[in-house]
Amino acid sequence: MKKAILLILYCFALNLSFSQSLAESQKKTEELMQTGNNEIKLNIATSIAGLPELTYERLFYDNMGAGISLAVSLEKVENMQERFQALAFYRLYFGKKKANGFFIEGNMAVIGQEAETYNYDYYPAKYLGNKKSTNFGFGGAVGMKLLTRNGFIGELYAGGGRLFGVTEAKDYYDADFNQGFVRVGITIGKRF
Repeated sequence: MKKAILLILYCFALNLSFSQSLAESQKKTEELMQTGNNEIKLNIATSIAGLPELTYERLFYDNMGAGISLAVSLEKVENMQERFQALAFYRLYFGKKKANGFFIEGNMAVIGQEAETYNYDYYPAKYLGNKKSTNFGFGGAVGMKLLTRNGFIGELYAGGGRLFGVTEAKDYYDADFNQGFVRVGITIGKRF
């Protein structure tokens, strides 16, 4: 009978110590996810398209953050292509953990575009040169942020915005610039 009682007590003690180590492990995992208020990210989707974008985000509370994204074109300018983009954003997060899960974003952008112009009175059309335009606009996006235990980040988001001050083509050989912008991303990064 003593052996049975000792065996039961031993199993109970083993179970209790295993539960404590599991609780400590969970606590460490949660601490890892909660530390850090800064994030650096690279947008893979725009990088593949030839407009690599780097983003810095500062987290203010568990459910909000603000940041800036900078992108510069690496490819030769074709008709109606962005040369650069500087975008400031503010995000609200709806996940249970710090700055994690579904989010909505409001943003404002400064976007530089360059377009080729041609005179179509001639055959073949006569190249007149490139025209440049830099404009300011507002937009929004929705997305999802995922965070690993060791602070690596993955994001998916989509949205767009409207540029102000863009002049439409007056003649058939004038440059016609984009009047809006697309905000799309598949990003990877690190929280620190």
